[in-house]
Amino acid sequence: MLENAVFYVASPEACAAILWKTAKASPKAAEKLKITATELSKLQIADGIIPEPLGGAHADPSWTSQQIKTAVVEAMDELMKMDTQELLNHRMRKFRKLGGFQEGIPIDSKRKVNMKKKEEPVAQRGEELEGEIEKLKEQILKAKQSSTKAPELGLNEMIVKLKKEVDIEFSEAVKSVGLKDRLVMLREEFAKARNSQGQIANSGLKEKIEKLKDEFDQSLSTAPNYSSLQYKLDMLKEITKAKNLAEKNEKAAFLRQEINNKFKEVMEQPGIKEKIEALRGEIGDTSGDLENEMKEKVMQVKKEIELELTDVLKSLSLDVEAVESKTKYPINERSLSDFKVKVNVFNEEIKKKIDDAINSPDLKSKVEMLKLEIAKAEKTPDLESKNQIEALEQQIKQRIAEAINSPELIEKHEKLKMEISKAIESSRRSDGSLKKEDQKDDNANVDGSRVEINLGANRSFA
Repeated sequence: MLENAVFYVASPEACAAILWKTAKASPKAAEKLKITATELSKLQIADGIIPEPLGGAHADPSWTSQQIKTAVVEAMDELMKMDTQELLNHRMRKFRKLGGFQEGIPIDSKRKVNMKKKEEPVAQRGEELEGEIEKLKEQILKAKQSSTKAPELGLNEMIVKLKKEVDIEFSEAVKSVGLKDRLVMLREEFAKARNSQGQIANSGLKEKIEKLKDEFDQSLSTAPNYSSLQYKLDMLKEITKAKNLAEKNEKAAFLRQEINNKFKEVMEQPGIKEKIEALRGEIGDTSGDLENEMKEKVMQVKKEIELELTDVLKSLSLDVEAVESKTKYPINERSLSDFKVKVNVFNEEIKKKIDDAINSPDLKSKVEMLKLEIAKAEKTPDLESKNQIEALEQQIKQRIAEAINSPELIEKHEKLKMEISKAIESSRRSDGSLKKEDQKDDNANVDGSRVEINLGANRSFA
């Protein structure tokens, strides 16, 4: 056969579509089919190779034709010398040795050493990997239920294993979509283009890399191993997330324990302990509600404890943020009693306005007309009666609403609301709780005054 010719039963594209379900795997199919003259000659499917001129047979058809003629004449001269029986035996031996395979012949030990080693599986089977992951999940769940440490070694080993599996799957995907050669070339260019700082100075190379990346992203879903790759990527993300969470929980538990120890140290300080005991004694001698003076003493001691604890926490390199209490500040009993009286008076005024409106001649006549229409309609009113009833009801409601929304009542309502707001604000200012000067989070749900400790930028403890 000609030097640059190919011979196949099915084209590489057809073979790829059958075996890998995509024609984009044709380069891989062509390699496995062994369709070139050199490979077919080694397999003894082709008797020999006819040379071609530089550039291919079409570059010099006359010279190529002469080479074909020479090869055919030589083969015919050889075959013409054989009789019929010898020719049949020759043909049988030719077809028997096609492919060059031999069975049952022991291999020499020296040759066996130099033979190509058996290839390892390209990637671990999904069922095996899934079984290992499920086993690891059970270990993590048991550790969580028993409040013991998660199997860190198992997590690390699984992450390393999954990373290798994902790399293999990506390599297979690159081959199957026909981008392997371009990737190898880009790697070589990248290695040459990197400067001493490991950065790429060539902007054209960056564009090539981005272009190849986009092409791979677009064609990745057509790769035969796409589902396997996606599964392993998801498992890698899940296991990595579990590891990070375990590390954060471990760090949080350690820090929480350290904070509790420091808090105990603060509370055990002689000065603080004496003040707390003295306050307890004074409160025990007081009957009924605490007086304002006693409340101020309690808040003063509380503030001293908070300041001591803040200094200790800052010594642990923690950011301490004072958060204002979001509980409703109590209004003293005298103010509360006054407001109850004012609200009751205001409700009476509203009731009087409604009664006056209902007892007005115009509204009275409309109420009587409504009663009459309802009596006439009985249980099955016609459309006209229903419309009349609805119209009368709407007119009555509108007149009552106008009476309630009088400027006088609106003014009194706003005034009462303002007085209540001022009383609450006054009570808030008199409270001795620790307040933050610049409140950052107005929507936080906090019970009582507290100190919030922010760990880095991601975690906080109270």
